[in-house]
Parts: sequence; C-alpha cells; structure tokens
Amino acid sequence: MKSVTTKNVVFITGAFVVNSGWSEWEAYFQSKGYQTVAPAWPYKNGTAAELRNRQPNDTDLAALTLDQLVNHYADIVKSFPEKPIIIGHSLGGLITQILVNRGLAAAGVAIHPVPPLGVIPYEFSFLKAGWKSLGLFTSIKKTYLMSFKDWQYAFVNGMPLEEQQKAYDENTIPESKTVARGGLSSAAKVDFKKPHAPLLITSGSEDNILPPHLNIRNYKRYAKDNGSVTDYKEFPGRNHFVLGQPTWREDADYILDWLQRQ
Repeated sequence: MKSVTTKNVVFITGAFVVNSGWSEWEAYFQSKGYQTVAPAWPYKNGTAAELRNRQPNDTDLAALTLDQLVNHYADIVKSFPEKPIIIGHSLGGLITQILVNRGLAAAGVAIHPVPPLGVIPYEFSFLKAGWKSLGLFTSIKKTYLMSFKDWQYAFVNGMPLEEQQKAYDENTIPESKTVARGGLSSAAKVDFKKPHAPLLITSGSEDNILPPHLNIRNYKRYAKDNGSVTDYKEFPGRNHFVLGQPTWREDADYILDWLQRQ
C-alpha cells in the first residue's frame, strides 16, 4: 500500500548557493503533476550577483543561525494543508533529515546531505572543501564567500573550466559562518532510532565536499528495526553540483520513481 499521496514538494537549498538552482527540477516535477516551491533562505532573496555585492557586510545573513534556518523551513512546511514531500541538497539535506525527524514530511530525499550531529565527517576532502566556511579566527559578523578555486574543488570538480566559471557566476553567494558552525551543534541533531517517514539519501561518486563514504555512514546510523523505510543510492560521476550537472534528470527520475514506490 502506497503511503505517499501528496503532490506538494518543498525543495530546500544548501549553503553557498542561490535557490534558483532548483528551477529545472521544479519545472520537471511540475511536468509530472507535482506542485513545487523552492524558497530562499532568509536574507538570500536575489540573484547571485546581487547577493555577492553585499559581501562581506550583510550583517543580517551573518547573524543567521542553523536553528533559525531550520525553523524557517519548518514554518513553510507546516503551512501546507497536508505534509509535503521535502527534498534538500547538501545543508538542505541535513535540514530535510531534521524535518523528517520532526514528523513534518510525507517523505524526504536528502541529496548529498551534510550529516546530522554524531556522524563525524573525518574525510580529508570534506575538511579541505568545507573548513573555511566555519570562519575560525575570523569575525562571525562578516559573511564568507567561497573563492572560485575553492568552488572548483568543492562543487564542480571534473567539469570543463568554462562550465565551472559559469556555475560559479550564476550560483555562488556569501554564507553565514554561524549556520556552518551550527552543523557542529545540537541544532543538527536527529534521533536516529525514531520511526520516520520514508527517507532516501543519495550520493555522488565524485563529490569532494560530501563524499559517498560520509553519506553511507549517515545512512547506516538510522535504525533498521523500527519499521521505517530508509534507502540509499550512489550515482556515478556526480560531483557536488549534482543539481546542475547534465545528468540531473536521471537523478530526478530515480527520486520520482522512488517516491511512487512508497
């Protein structure tokens, strides 16, 4: 018996990027009969160029916390007449897991997610790609903007230089160091033993910032004896720019098929 009948989808954006990265996904899901929204983070309404022009003195964004961000999306999700499907990428994948854990989703899909508290990200590539966002020994009153060189390693490794630059120009925006630090706090905690709505975790073989091994350990932390569906899928050739790679529709089709089977 299928339990996921809603056609409402909330897409949750990750850190460092604008929410317009979901535009093709939204159109595709809508073509399959779904109603979708991909709301921006607080203080992130605007184009990538507009938001970069605020760097580094966007004090509102700099002060944003992970708790506030999670509650922002929780309020959006709770505004629906029935529990929606939640699909998040990267830090949005962590938020997806938190909202699923709170019982707010009909189903959740975490695409290359930041892991919840307790899954220690010791992988070198994760530390190399992400440590600067914590802003250690820098002012938390100023936002962090990923350099193009760091973007190349963290998001678009393996892509032609011209495509890497285009992706950077269209997507990369300043980030709150306090949100990044929140990933190391109780704000990022979930109860892995608690029964939950169907949850799919995906990874990509070429992702440096959130490599498959880390996503597998995230997946394995969930209890397998509480009657809940928790699935995992690794896609070959995907880096962290998975939402915008030419293969994005294959990922979307897999997710759509998975949702229909729940």
